[in-house]
Amino acid sequence: MKGDDLLKRCRLLSAIVALITGVLLFLTGCGSRPAENILQNTEPAVQTLKLSGAGASFPYPLYSKWIEQYKQVKQDVKIDYQSIGSSGGIKGITEHTLDFAGSDVPMSDEEISKAQGLIINLPVTLGAVVIAYNLPGKPSLKMDAEVIGDIFMGKIKNWNDSRLNSLNPGINLPDKKIEVIHRSDGSGSTYVFTDYLSSANSSWSNGPGKGKLIEWPVGTGAKGNEGIVGQVAQIEGAIGYMEMAYAIKNNLPYAKVKNPAGNYIEPTVATTTAAAAGAAASIPPDLRVSIVNAPGADAYPIASFSYLLIYQQQKNPAKGKALSDFLLWATHEGQQYSAGLFYAPLPKNIVTLVDNKIKGLTF
Repeated sequence: MKGDDLLKRCRLLSAIVALITGVLLFLTGCGSRPAENILQNTEPAVQTLKLSGAGASFPYPLYSKWIEQYKQVKQDVKIDYQSIGSSGGIKGITEHTLDFAGSDVPMSDEEISKAQGLIINLPVTLGAVVIAYNLPGKPSLKMDAEVIGDIFMGKIKNWNDSRLNSLNPGINLPDKKIEVIHRSDGSGSTYVFTDYLSSANSSWSNGPGKGKLIEWPVGTGAKGNEGIVGQVAQIEGAIGYMEMAYAIKNNLPYAKVKNPAGNYIEPTVATTTAAAAGAAASIPPDLRVSIVNAPGADAYPIASFSYLLIYQQQKNPAKGKALSDFLLWATHEGQQYSAGLFYAPLPKNIVTLVDNKIKGLTF
């Protein structure tokens, strides 16, 4: 009996040792946290919803500001926007690789027909395409559609050409070759620029024409507004077209451009807004409209709405609701950031039309 008792006691002692060892291992695995913290950290982590966008470089500075500010409104929504050009944005939204896309030109009927679902075009801001250049002394020049078109077709080759001199008396233009810089990627800025030239210059209309990507008669290609800025800033004698904010941020001079009223207009927030004033009264139901060469004494002639492209029927309800909330914020609270970045806020009647489109999204 004594042998049996001893055996039982050994087995009991072994079990106790195993239990103590297990508890010690568990506590070691939990690190140095106090026991009460182990219990307190059992709540599930907050899920972050991600919205992916890409497209036009024209509004990129403003979109970046919106995304930065919106983080303070919705901390559980992460929004990303990449500056890849309008054509890239249209491709991404058509192929459902993006939740939303940016374009400086509304999608054409043909482009919309290729999408699997109805895409709506929402104008969310206004901007100006400027003719920027790199000349000693940074003179303030005047240009018209004939001169601009002939420069970008290679017909005007030197800065001291007689036609440039006649538009700019009193300015000593150098005997220097003009280096034309244009976009190499499919671009809404290119469309706006060539839409302007096509509507105001018959030689351009019958020649290169308009489009997001065209066959350029002369010049060097650069990708994105950023690429054109880099080339123009580095090459003395260069000229290129870009969104106004890029020229201002990089201290590049840009031309006053003759409008249909015969006035040479400096691109500003006010003159861009003036260009939208006429279009706002007669904008079509689908919100797709060109405002180049708009009527009005103070209207800058190379202005455009910039659009966000989204599907009317959102497949993911959570993403659809988050996108709708962001768009409503951008077209209301977000407009306060426009002027500081050299974009024009949307006219109130356009905001109403855009609101109706956003509120009509289905999830």
